[in-house]
Amino acid sequence: MYHYVYILVSDKDASIHYTGLTQDLQARLVKHNQGGCPHTAKDRPWRLETAIAFASREKAAAFEQYLKSGSGREFARRHF
Repeated sequence: MYHYVYILVSDKDASIHYTGLTQDLQARLVKHNQGGCPHTAKDRPWRLETAIAFASREKAAAFEQYLKSGSGREFARRHF
């Protein structure tokens, strides 16, 4: 089973992004778009911008934390 680090973009405002971690991308995107996640409910609908698969949950969680840091947000802005 893979662990995915994903970046969502709000269709309402393309400057708003959300980074998360899941094992089921489709179900997680549906949950975000149904308002089931308090952090993303007000900016829905969302679309998947980037998803990266990891075999290790630890490596996926570390990469997610990096992307949520200042330098990680800049990295994502430039490369994704």
